[in-house]
Amino acid sequence: MKVLNDNSIVFQSGRRSGTSSEVTVIVPLYNYEIYVAEALESMKSQTVLNLSIVIVNDCSTDSSEAVALKWLKKNEDRFHQCLLVRNAFNYGLATTRNIGLSHVTSEFVFMLDADNIAYPSAIEKLLKACRQAKAQGAYSQLEIFGDAQDVGFAFTWSKQSFMRGNYVDAMALLRTSALRAVGGYDLFEVAGWEDYDVWCKFVDMGYEAVFVPQILCRYRVHDKSMLRSHTNDRTADVSVEIVARHPWIELCPVGK
Repeated sequence: MKVLNDNSIVFQSGRRSGTSSEVTVIVPLYNYEIYVAEALESMKSQTVLNLSIVIVNDCSTDSSEAVALKWLKKNEDRFHQCLLVRNAFNYGLATTRNIGLSHVTSEFVFMLDADNIAYPSAIEKLLKACRQAKAQGAYSQLEIFGDAQDVGFAFTWSKQSFMRGNYVDAMALLRTSALRAVGGYDLFEVAGWEDYDVWCKFVDMGYEAVFVPQILCRYRVHDKSMLRSHTNDRTADVSVEIVARHPWIELCPVGK
């Protein structure tokens, strides 16, 4: 996992010597000034109390950082640790998540893109399921909202299912050690399938994640989301790239 050191800490609070939180929430942030406060509020409302949060601003050109900073200063007492990091350059989602991961000291991480939301019991239920199953991760069903209203298509973890495509969102709870062991998030020529690649690397390592068949997380659909604005236009290219990395994948040709 490549981690760049040319980022700066904008805000830090709550670090307690000799202690660590149960879960650290990693929030990559890029030009989501209108969404980020709502995403962070959903973390404030989590029933897990021993929670840390790391926000990594990937050189937003709007007021995303100012919104996040104001929110952290107002709510820092809620969290075991708060950290706001600013990238020196716009590195993209994969590197930004890895930079967040490099600051984690907790046993588990929860990935939350700055335009999404989790229900209050989400992390608690995922954490309980992951520990009970002795798995390397846990994920739930999604509620799709925003420009579309639907329910996601997550289901039980299996290599055979991943052969035909991704069905597990990045908004999941993972053991920090497992995510680091697979090298974190890798760069793609066409961004957008970094989470699918992580799940495939979990499969390659013999790791499993447990499915919690409840709607615990909310995935926002909008015109600025990466899949809508960038990845969907080059699905054929990114399909070739991920199959080259994981030859056991059997994606159907585009248009079939």
